[in-house]
Order: sequence, then structure tokens, then C-alpha cells
Amino acid sequence: MADRFFTDDPLSPGEFVLDGSEAHHLGTVRRFAPGDTVVLFNGDGAEYPAEIVAVGKKQVILRVVACVESNREVPFPIVVGSALPKADRLDYLLEKLVEVGATRFVPLITARSVANQKAEKIEKWQRAVIEASKQCGRNRLMVIDKPMSLAAYLVSNVPMRKWILHTAGRTSSPGIPIEAEKGCAFAVGPEGGFTDAEIESAKQTGWLDLSFGPRILRIETAAVVAAIWAANGQ
Repeated sequence: MADRFFTDDPLSPGEFVLDGSEAHHLGTVRRFAPGDTVVLFNGDGAEYPAEIVAVGKKQVILRVVACVESNREVPFPIVVGSALPKADRLDYLLEKLVEVGATRFVPLITARSVANQKAEKIEKWQRAVIEASKQCGRNRLMVIDKPMSLAAYLVSNVPMRKWILHTAGRTSSPGIPIEAEKGCAFAVGPEGGFTDAEIESAKQTGWLDLSFGPRILRIETAAVVAAIWAANGQ
């Protein structure tokens, strides 16, 4: 796969000027030169092969040669609401959710949450999503919501097929297929797990309980396993 670079701007065949951090990375860090070819994408679902025309200190001029439809998405929404793990484990969580096909991530505030969930960090988290998308070839970006309380998430606009994860939950699929037009959602708790009251509240609002076995998984492990479980049709 060709080297990929992201832009927020609309793309189409013809001349395009790339600036900002991606231009710096392309020209200064990676030292691409005129005549080299790369792929641009902007989250619209397509990718845009391009030839480098000129490299400056702050801008790179490219000639986009085509718009190529390249669908690498799971055919239904996968929403993962999760308490945040600490430090670099969050970077790992976001990276792997992008790789396995999750479409939306909701940072959850729960009774036992300990990690900092300030909304101003979303820009940093979105950068992690872009970097993961560049690496794995996705042309649509996983959406990151603002931090939300578990109570609000349980009654929010998520797919009808929804599971709350905890070790005492059922250990196999309840046999409900994930319909392509509806998708699925998960709720993943903090290090100390969900409280009994939170689990009961989820059940009362239509969530099914689910466990991936008797061993206690880290937050990021449980979230990624859930997304893989869904992406592979349970």
C-alpha cells in the first residue's frame, strides 16, 4: 500500500496544495521529492493517488490523478462506549478500534471512572484515529464523541443490538443477528467494573449483558475483543 496522507479539504483530480502537519511529515520527515507518488484521503470513503509536483517548507504541491473508491469498512455500525484506560493504553485502544472497524467511540463517565476525560482532549484523540487510519487503509474516520455519562449513553441514539460487558454476564451470543442496517453497540466499564446499579440500569433500558469469559480483561482488551466479535458476525 502506498504511503497515505490525510487532509480535511475536499479532493478531486487536479492540482492540490497540502499544508500543515501532514505537509511537514511528507516533505521534511519522510523527505518525499517531486515525482514520487502517494495517496491522499479525507474521510469521504475514497482515496486519491497523487504525484508530488513541488515540496516547500510549509506546503507540498501535488497532482491528484484519480478518485478511487475503496471500501474497507465493516458493513454495519459498531459503536463502542468505554471508560478510558490510563496513559498510552488509550492510544492503543483507539488504534486497535480503528484497525478492526469500529465506527464510533464514546468515552464513558461511570461511577468508578478514574482516567481524565476532558472534552478538550478530543483533538488529540482524533489525531490518533487519523494516524491509525493512515496505517490500516481505512478511508472513513472513526467518530469520537464528547465524554458522556453512562446513564446518558444507555438511552442515546445507538444501534438496537446493544450489550453491556461484565464478567457475570452471559458467555455466548444470545442468537440475535447483527443486522447490516442497524449495527451494534457495546458498553465497557472502568478498571473496577460497572456497579450492580449500572448493570441493572442497562438491562432496564434494553441492553443485554455479555461476558467474554471468567478472566478479567483490561478496558482496552475488552473493547477491542467486543469490536472484533461484532465485526466477525459474532
